[in-house]
Amino acid sequence: MAPNLHHLELFYHVARNGGITAAARGMPYGIQQPAISGQISLLAGELGVRLFQRRPFKLTPAGRELYDFLAPFFSALPEVAATIAGKASRRLRLAAPATIIRQHLPDVLAAVRKARPELELNLVDTDQRGAFDLLEREEVDLAVCELEGRPPAGIRTEVLISMPLVLLLPADYKIARSGLHGMAVELPLIRPAADTALCRLFSKALAKARLDWPARIEVNSLELVHAYVAQGFGTGLSVKAPGLAAPQGTRVWEIPDCPELVIAAAWRGKLTPLAELVLSGLRQRAKAG
Repeated sequence: MAPNLHHLELFYHVARNGGITAAARGMPYGIQQPAISGQISLLAGELGVRLFQRRPFKLTPAGRELYDFLAPFFSALPEVAATIAGKASRRLRLAAPATIIRQHLPDVLAAVRKARPELELNLVDTDQRGAFDLLEREEVDLAVCELEGRPPAGIRTEVLISMPLVLLLPADYKIARSGLHGMAVELPLIRPAADTALCRLFSKALAKARLDWPARIEVNSLELVHAYVAQGFGTGLSVKAPGLAAPQGTRVWEIPDCPELVIAAAWRGKLTPLAELVLSGLRQRAKAG
């Protein structure tokens, strides 16, 4: 069985400081002299050798061999820790859907980079489920995603913006009193994939209206919804969002009795300073509309 790593660390400090009393004073964390003495005795018992003599303090040949082996590792730990902390302080791992990464994050991150020129970024394109998984595995520092239902335990969220769902209609289209029912009969539907938060919310509005409106065209982004609507392929499911303009020749109709799409920031534990800066920028952008 391998020796206890904590016992080895204590022995390193005893050998480096020249005794148990000196080690207790020089340890980087608080530990009493009797505890050090007891744990060093356990280490010597495990190894079956005497490691040092106490008065005057002197390493035995076995103790010298063990110290020479341990010293490069334990003596380098503070420098390694500082290096890791330095890299962590300038690296931001952020998860968000592609639309947010492409349209909303560049301005926020550019402002952060002005304050922190050493910024290193790792951006992951994912939805709410993927973002929460990454947060739980501590593979990202901050996520921006749709928020449906309650997040898993341990994940904190802050709503940034809530956006009404809309349909993009031909500019000359006259909306009948039947609303969605008339559109479903007359217009082909263009929407994102059925498993997106946007479509799940739209399905709730359709269910409330007791209406089935299958998609004629399914795409993987709102930009493509807008592009195909602009080419006259039909009506598009979208949101009333900052920076997302309706195509020329269309009109926007806010879907009645439909839940709004909520976008939130999410994180686990304490935010890093960089993540705090990004979250502050996202708040300002959301307020600006």
